[in-house]
Amino acid sequence: MELLILKSNTTYIRVKENQFLRVSLDKASVFPMDKINLVKEYKAQLKTQGFESVGIKKLILSEKDL
Repeated sequence: MELLILKSNTTYIRVKENQFLRVSLDKASVFPMDKINLVKEYKAQLKTQGFESVGIKKLILSEKDL
C-alpha cells in the first residue's frame, strides 16, 4: 500500500480543522495516492504559512505475519 504524507524539515504534518500542526510520524495525516492534487494544495498553503522545506513523501506499507 502506498500513501502520501507531508513533511516540513524533520517533522510531519497533521491537517486538522483547516490547521496544520507539526507532529511525529505516528500522528501525521496520510492520504491515498488519488488525493495527490489535494496534497499539492496543502503543500502550497504550508509554504505561504511559513513552513520551511515542505515536501510530499510516499509511504510504502507492507503487511507481514509475525
